[in-house]
Amino acid sequence: MRRARGFTLVELVVVLAILGLMAALVPMAYGPMREAAEYRDTVRAALEGLRAARLKAQLEGRETTFTVNLAARSFGAEGETVYTVPEDLGLRAVVADKEVGADGSLAIRFLPRGGATGGSVDVLRSSGDGVRLRVDWFSGRVEQEPVAP
Repeated sequence: MRRARGFTLVELVVVLAILGLMAALVPMAYGPMREAAEYRDTVRAALEGLRAARLKAQLEGRETTFTVNLAARSFGAEGETVYTVPEDLGLRAVVADKEVGADGSLAIRFLPRGGATGGSVDVLRSSGDGVRLRVDWFSGRVEQEPVAP
């Protein structure tokens, strides 16, 4: 008598149970990974935008602005792509009084000789912690520091 080859019903049920468990756990792990990726991308875009505005001002010999629009949840350097902040993240900015536009937009102006009007842009996670990108008014240097909740 020959023995039939294949899987038993018990083996198939075990495999299906493992697949079901994995399918249930993946969405729970995906949320925090997505938020972390969005946070990193937003911080990188803001940092690159601020540094690009500073460099452009120095290379072209004219003032260049980095604008933050809190109502539209967006920011960007003059002449560059505007970045929209994902809904999961918070955005704050502090600028000089004279750099607040009529439409509520906030600007940090970089000067050709290296200085700036100064200010900061905060990118915050839903937990309240995040990063502050601070622009020194004297040197125009952009520095990154943590923000605690």
